[in-house]
Amino acid sequence: MPVSTANPPRIAVLADSDTRWKWGALTATRIAPSMEAGAGSGAQVAPVLDGFLLRGRATPTPRQLAEVGVHADSLSEVTALEFLRAMTRTPYDVLVLALVGGGVQAILHGLKRIWEGRTERPVVVTGYVGVVYEKLADGLLLRHGADLVLANSRQDAERFRAVYEGVGADASSVTEVALPFLGGSPYTGEHDPYTVVFAAQPSVPENRRDRTYLLDRLVRHARLHPEREVLLKLRSKPGEHTTHIEELPYQKLAQKLDPPPNFRLVYGNMGEVLDRTDLMVTVSSTAALESLHRRVPTAVLTDLGVREALGNHHFVGSGCLASWDQLDAGHRPAPDEEWVARQGVAADGSYATAFDAARERIGKALGGPGRLPPLAPYYTPATAPGYLPGILARHHLGPDGSPLPGAPAADREPGPVRQIARRAARGAYRHGVQRVAPVIRRMGEL
Repeated sequence: MPVSTANPPRIAVLADSDTRWKWGALTATRIAPSMEAGAGSGAQVAPVLDGFLLRGRATPTPRQLAEVGVHADSLSEVTALEFLRAMTRTPYDVLVLALVGGGVQAILHGLKRIWEGRTERPVVVTGYVGVVYEKLADGLLLRHGADLVLANSRQDAERFRAVYEGVGADASSVTEVALPFLGGSPYTGEHDPYTVVFAAQPSVPENRRDRTYLLDRLVRHARLHPEREVLLKLRSKPGEHTTHIEELPYQKLAQKLDPPPNFRLVYGNMGEVLDRTDLMVTVSSTAALESLHRRVPTAVLTDLGVREALGNHHFVGSGCLASWDQLDAGHRPAPDEEWVARQGVAADGSYATAFDAARERIGKALGGPGRLPPLAPYYTPATAPGYLPGILARHHLGPDGSPLPGAPAADREPGPVRQIARRAARGAYRHGVQRVAPVIRRMGEL
């Protein structure tokens, strides 16, 4: 499906949460094959971007989508089967799967089935939204089968290839890029007032004691430094879902405090918050990499230990590990330049070329003389008969990628009544996950 000068490249992004929509949509704009508007004009034609939000507990709200700040030419909420049906109707050039690993694997098998016998198909791209510090082998093998598996850093690219080669899978799909949401002006010096930002995470740490401790220390820092502005940067508002479930929102914990006037809760785009940040503090948020990219002083907390469960073990060797006691005393961590360079942060100015290799591979695939080969995931009914069927069944797909008998809306568009019922059921489900389930779990701990 070569990109012609008559039509702009058309890209579809399927995402299952706000952060994955952010990664997928921004990645799509960066890897879109370049094309001039006319011979010798020099003007580039913008791609057509169609967004699809996979229906589930973390489907982003309009506010969350607006916060990302990426414009899509169309945006719709779909089930996996509805998305697969849409892929049979519209000739896309590139398809970006911004999903959890099991979702990627299910869609890959569904696409493989619907594209059987086709002479042309889109280039399929997938990857990770940020730091990969857990379930490396599991997540990678569930993403195997895409034409490009994007690695956000040199370190990740090496690890990805090692995993694929270690199980005898084709590793040629691994393509080094960088995090697509890096950018903004480099840090040039202290603001007035000096601003400290703590980037909260929905599930790290996960228990009330540790979250209360971090909040208390942040408020204490504000009291110790009344000349500073201290901001708690939140990912979502109560009731909204992100990639991870947040059972104990900081907003609720903060209601029991009497914070000083220089302490505030803030939402919004992280890049805009970084514009006024003098010290970024977090446990293990990807916001640390955004901050390091702009050379903003960045601290990764050690107060709760350096542990895999927290994800801050990823920052060993970064030079950014520090405790609240050190920060209260005025310490500003200095990042290790070699470590930063291996993380795809590109603070040295190389970010402008970080996506060239991916863009070139896509352009060659679309403009080549031959057809793209059929999708070939590592997991098949032969290699993983006890694992793959369950993953596919969660999306109402059988072992061969075809819809299971009785799957909802497998062969037709949902009618008005079905759409209303879905919205009601989804609201009830989200209420159960966000409100009822945490209460039951806490009661069980008594």
